[in-house]
Order: sequence, then C-alpha cells, then structure tokens
Amino acid sequence: MDDPRDTAFRLTLREANGALGDIGTLLPLSLGAILLAGLSPQMVLTGFGIFYIATGLYYRLPIPVQPMKAIAAVALLGVVTPTEIALSGVLIGLVLLGLGGTGLIDRIARLVPQSVLSGLQLGLGLSLAWVAIGLMQDQWLVGALSLGVATVALWVGTQAAFLTIIVGIGAGIALGLPDAPALTTTPAPWSVPDMQDLRHAVSDLALPQLALTLTNAVFLTALVAGDLFGKRAAHVTPRRLCLTSGLANLVLAPLGALPMCHGAGGVVAHHRFGARSGAAPCLMGVALLGTAALPGPVQASILSAIPTATLGALLGIAAWNLAISRRLIDARPSCLPVIAATALATVFADPLWGLLAGTVAEILRKAIISTVQKRQR
Repeated sequence: MDDPRDTAFRLTLREANGALGDIGTLLPLSLGAILLAGLSPQMVLTGFGIFYIATGLYYRLPIPVQPMKAIAAVALLGVVTPTEIALSGVLIGLVLLGLGGTGLIDRIARLVPQSVLSGLQLGLGLSLAWVAIGLMQDQWLVGALSLGVATVALWVGTQAAFLTIIVGIGAGIALGLPDAPALTTTPAPWSVPDMQDLRHAVSDLALPQLALTLTNAVFLTALVAGDLFGKRAAHVTPRRLCLTSGLANLVLAPLGALPMCHGAGGVVAHHRFGARSGAAPCLMGVALLGTAALPGPVQASILSAIPTATLGALLGIAAWNLAISRRLIDARPSCLPVIAATALATVFADPLWGLLAGTVAEILRKAIISTVQKRQR
C-alpha cells in the first residue's frame, strides 16, 4: 500500500497564498511575547521556521505551526522569564513524547465522543473570533476593509491572503497608523533554572497549556485534517501530532524558541486560503528563516508592516470556518445540548472545562435516551 504522504509538493502561487493564511495567529502572539517577555526575535523566528519546514516535509499537508497560546498569553503579561518559558516548553515536550510514544493519546482520543469534539471545535472557533475582534477594534476601518477584501477575494477565488495583506498595508500607510513597537535586539538574560522557575513553569505555563494542546493541537487537528483532506490525512493522527510537537519543543525551546504546537484553526486557515500540500508550511518556514537572518531594523520593519486589524481579519475568517463545520450542521438534535455545553465552557473557561462539561452532558444525554427507550418498550 502506498504511503498517503506520497503527495507531490505544489509550488504554486496558490500554495504561497495559503501559507499566509495563519499569520493572524502566528504574528500577534509571537511578536507580543518577544516584546514583553524579552525573547530573542532571531531564535523565535528560527524556531518557527525549522518546525514549519519539518512539519511540511513530514506530513506533506498544510499542517500549521502555532505559538502555544496559553503560554503566549502569560508572556504577554510580562510576568515570566525566558528561562521559565523554555522550561515549560521542555516539560510539555516530555509529556507529549510520553503520550505519543506509548500510544496512550490514541486510546484517549477514541474515548472522546464526536459531540464533544464538535463542541470543542465550535468553542475554539468562537474564542478565536473574539481574539480577531480584539485585534480589529482599535483600527476598525482597516479591519472592515481587510475583511471585505478577503471575503470578496475568497468568493472570486483569487489570492485572498496576498490581496488582503497588500490592501491592509496600504490602508495603514494612508491612514497614518502608528508604527508597531520596535523589537528588542537585547533579549532578557537566561539563568540556570531553580525551584521557583520550575514551580512557575509547571503551574502558570505548562498545566494550563496542556489542556489546550491536547484538545486543539492534537484531537481537533487530526479531526479537521481528516475532514479537509480525507485519506491523504490518514497519517495525521493524535499520536504523530504529539510526537512532532513534543520533539520540536524538547529540541528548540531550550535554544530560545517560543513553545510551539499544531492547531485546528491553522489547518482551516491554510486550507481556506488555498494550501493543499506540504509546500505551504515549507514556504512559510523558509520565509521565517529568511526574516530571522535579516538585520534587526529591517526585520522589525517587515514584521510590523501589517496592521493588527488586517491580521485580525484573516484570523476572523479562519475562526468562522473552524466554528461552523459540517459536523455541527449535521449534528443530531439530541447532541445539540452537548455541543452547546462544551462550547460555552470552552469559551468562558478553557478547553479542559469544555471537555469535562461536554463529557458530563454526553453521559446525561445517553442516560436520558436510554430511559426514554425503556419506557417505550
């Protein structure tokens, strides 16, 4: 039997356009962590570049590479050090390698009901939409223009990401939007981890992130890849996603990379903007490595050129496509309360609570159906 990964790379303008589909997630979180946590821009960009290329070559599909959102969110508060961030990446990497290496993650994935996965997908899509609104709210005119251009370009079938970014940059210049803060070229100093670093890395970073990683970057990424690519994504399994994310963080986080994972929203984003093969991740990886090699001022100019509202528009489209799935539309009426409970808990708490709430709701659903069926006999 042929390996489903034996798919030709498509080095086309459409693939290059699709490669840009997920920058609405990648850039805001990464640049914020660089600015507020004192990470090295070169090492963060290099880490993403290496992982993107490795992902494209291994999966041969547009599987994304994203910052670990819970860790990035804490980094944006400026209350953690590069040492703690690196340590959290190593710890998560070890856990993911353990789950993937033993095959335990596949057994866990089979226990999660489809209704709960649908609710998690809806909840994460709504959460991303809220982030997108936040990115656009201070530049609403540029955001509306970018969203309009992207929507029309997608409807027409042209290079939507390229056009949206070009229009966004032009609108930002025309409206005189303030320049983004310059990236630091003097990263915060590293230190040998102590017990306080370990405590912060575990409680503030690793534990909150693991729930999000297992739901979004593992279970849902495998699910959505299967929905979009069918048999071509047969090798995109929870086990392999754990192994690739775990290995990347174990190797790259100690070198100064921001902890990274895959993500269901990124799969949707790359696909929606035209990516169909592993060429898209490889192209993005090469672009990131090239940017990392540039002098600091040039690097900063490139990374800050795209208005945050334009990034929000791209993210908003991906969020919509993630939330409103065929699985949600075709769900049985009895599953809708389970989906709603899971989604609400995910939006207002986090994916772990969404998973727990959905599991309880699914147990109640089955108990009610069983009771009704017994009474009808």
